[in-house]
Order: sequence, then C-alpha cells, then structure tokens
Amino acid sequence: MYDEEEEGGRVVFAEQRNIAAAEKTSLVSVGVDIGSSTSHLVFSRLRMEQRDGRYVVAERQVIYDSDIFLTPYTDQQSIDSDKLGEYIAGQYRSAQLRPDEVDTGALILTGLAVRRQNARAIGELFAVETGKFVSVSAGDQMEAAMAAYGSGAVVNSRDVGVVVMNVDIGGGTTKIAICDKGEIVGLTAVDIGARLIAFNDNGVITRIEEAGRLFAKQAGLDLAPGDTISTADCEAIAERMADRLEEIITLRVPSTETGALHRLAPISWRGEIDALTFSGGVSEYIYEYEENEYGDLGPYLGRAIYQRVERAGYRVMPPVENIRATVVGASQYTIQLSGTTIMVSDETLLPLRNIPVIKPVFDLDQLEINQSAVANAITGALLRLDQTEAKQPVALCFDWLGSASYQRIHEFLSGVTSGLTAHLEKGHPFVMVCEGDIGKVFGIHAEEELKLSVPIVSIDGIALEEFDYIDIGGMMVASGAVPVVIKSLLFPASAALGSDGAGI
Repeated sequence: MYDEEEEGGRVVFAEQRNIAAAEKTSLVSVGVDIGSSTSHLVFSRLRMEQRDGRYVVAERQVIYDSDIFLTPYTDQQSIDSDKLGEYIAGQYRSAQLRPDEVDTGALILTGLAVRRQNARAIGELFAVETGKFVSVSAGDQMEAAMAAYGSGAVVNSRDVGVVVMNVDIGGGTTKIAICDKGEIVGLTAVDIGARLIAFNDNGVITRIEEAGRLFAKQAGLDLAPGDTISTADCEAIAERMADRLEEIITLRVPSTETGALHRLAPISWRGEIDALTFSGGVSEYIYEYEENEYGDLGPYLGRAIYQRVERAGYRVMPPVENIRATVVGASQYTIQLSGTTIMVSDETLLPLRNIPVIKPVFDLDQLEINQSAVANAITGALLRLDQTEAKQPVALCFDWLGSASYQRIHEFLSGVTSGLTAHLEKGHPFVMVCEGDIGKVFGIHAEEELKLSVPIVSIDGIALEEFDYIDIGGMMVASGAVPVVIKSLLFPASAALGSDGAGI
C-alpha cells in the first residue's frame, strides 16, 4: 500500500491496513453535499467483500444522517466558509467520529455553490483529507446524472422496465434526466430553483439571483434585496417557474422564455415518459415530507409543480432519496497489477491521485475501427462528467474486443488522442486502463508510433465505471506492479419499485 507522506503540510492518503490480504473488511465513509440551498452529510459503515479479485460493497449501514443545514452566505456572492466549517465539525461530533476515523469519503459541490467566488475555500475545509476524499465540483451535466442515480430513477428504469424522468429541483437550478433501461438517454438543466429569492421571517428579501429577478418581472414584480415579498408574490413567482418546468417535463419545443433559462441544451430525446421521480430540496414539499418553511419559494414551487403533474395524469414514483439524492460516500479497494503487462513511461510521475474515470461506449467488435466514432464517444464521456475544460487528467477505461493488430490499435489510439486533444495540449498524462491484459501494447504504441510528448500510464486487468476515481501508486521495485486504489462514488442503496408503482 502507500506509505504515509507529507505534502504541503497535509497528510496524504495512507491506508494502514492491508486490505488486499483479507477477504472481508469494513470502511467508514462520509458523503458531504454542499449545494446552493442546503448542505448535509451522511456517515456510513461499508462492509466490503472480495469478489473475483476486487472489493465491492456488500452492505451499507448508515451510522449518522446529519441535519439539513441551510448553506450560509456572507453576501450575494460568497458562502460563509467559517460557519460551514463549524457545522461540519459539529456533525462529526454528533456522529461521534473524528476525521482520522473516517477511511474515505466524497465531497460534492453542486448548484450555485460551484460558481461562488470562494468555492476553493470550501474545498480547503477538507484539505487535510486530501487523497482519501474524492472532491468533485459537479457541473450541470454531472449533477443531473448524479441526481438520477441517487433518486433511484436509473435503477428503476432498468429493473421495473419503465422510462423514468427524474426532476431534481434545488435551490438554484433544476436538473432533468430521462432514464431508459438503466441508461441516461437525455438530460438538461435550467435556472429554476427555490432559493433564487431568499427572505427572512418578516418577508424581507435577503438575496435574489438574476433568474429570480426575471421570474419576478414575469409576475409583474420589481424586487430587490430589502424589499418585502408577500405570500401572493411568492405564489405568483412560483406559478411562472412551474409554467416553464411543465414545458420541459412534457418535452415540448422550448418557448423563448424557457430557452433563455437553459444551462444545457434542451432534451432532444422524444418518447413516452412512463413515470416521474422528484429529488432535491423542493421534492420534500412535492411528496409532503416537509411542512416547515425556510425563507424561500420551496413550498410554493412544490405545490405548483405537483398540481400540474397531477392534472396531466403522470405516474409519480417515490424516490429512493429526495433531498439527499447525491452521493453517500465512497468505497475503495486495491488491486495489485501485473508488472509484465503495464507500461509507465515516467515513473517519477507516480503517484497519481483522484483521477476521474471516463468510460465511453465504443464499438470495438468491428473489423475496422472508426477514428471519428472513438473521438466522439470520448467527447461525450467528457461532457457527461464536466471534464471538457481539461483542468485535470482523466483515466480512459475500456474493454478491448477483437484482434490487437497494428492497424486496429493505431486507429483506436488515434481516435482517443483526438478526443483528448485539450488534455494532451495542457500536458496532462495520458492514462489508459484496459480491462484485458494488454496495457503494455497500447502504452508502447502511444509512445513509439503516435510519439506523444506527454507521460504515458497504461495499466490493465481492472474494470472501472463512470463515477470512479483512481489513485495509482509508485511502482514496486520487487515486482514491477503498481498498487491502484479505486474510489467509487456510492449512491443511496435502492431496490426497484414494484411495477404497480406507489404514487404520492
């Protein structure tokens, strides 16, 4: 495993137990979600079992579910990191856990929290956990996908055999994802949310976002911080928001007003929606789990949306998780890779930590490989995980099919490098993970035939999924192997809903 080392005063991931030597083990994991409206934590104990040479989560026991905390702000643009830090420390105490007793975790910044000026300062709250925490700033694409997984929409579309649309209504944005046969076939995000306008107990507006001003104007109101907002005003604004959401849910061609709200391209998928699930803070009101008000448009928007869905006759499924429909932590396990079939062009590059995994869908069972199709698949995978800006390296995972002829490998790798142009131009290492035992062949070809100028790490023998992150340790002198820690984001455990579908 890794040795403990210091990096800029921070303790970097150091696994003291030899997890690979045991068939069963357990880990304590924490999921931290900091959004534009609310923040929360969930602590879990994960029972891990070794199956086919890899560790999987066999059971998750929730140790402590935190209070839901309204994300604090110092002004219009800045989250109060001091108050947030106090809240997080308090939740650790309530869980009766010290940070050093947590083995692994996931810190997720979502919604408007990602775009605040001090998003980096929020990440610094967990700086001491560097290495063992997966830290993700989830943009609109990734957040929509994560909500669909967390709400159970993805698994229900597969296990129940229905097309499910998940509508995640948060404080600043709404994310919509359509799930069919266990896959997300369409998604989008719009500027609609409960805390686009926030106010105190006296109805005095404390914060208003630009989209909040827009909806207020559509309701015939001119609002600003310091103004008083009435119940009738809240209802009128919520009705305008619900109008726009109804248009999206029914898959109509966006009107000019709705088009202006889109943060992502409108959903192009067309077909029948069998069921809806709702997640995010506003879903608490839609499912009548929450009655209290928190100084925003949540209860008004929830009622307005539910009335439209009910009138339209949609089947509504209860979610597995609603306001907590993000990650519940991360699991980790190790695999010792054979040093004879991997290739590392520069050993000083290692260790690499917290590298996000992309897993494009390739058509590799054909005799000839299409470079453009490979490049397009990679572009789509980068887009799904908000990795198009190439701010960090990514690990490409694939399962090779067919012969490993020179021509097929050359066409494939040419397509890969084309899809990863932005990453390579920024000098990020070229990281490949092949499920078969031919990593060395691909690494040598990339170095000698494509003459890549960046470091190359080509490993094999493991299977990864999207939402996985990997650490690649330094090469072991005796065996030539490299230890790999795979950190898989965990979503709420979900059982498929019965085909009769409970309504609300």
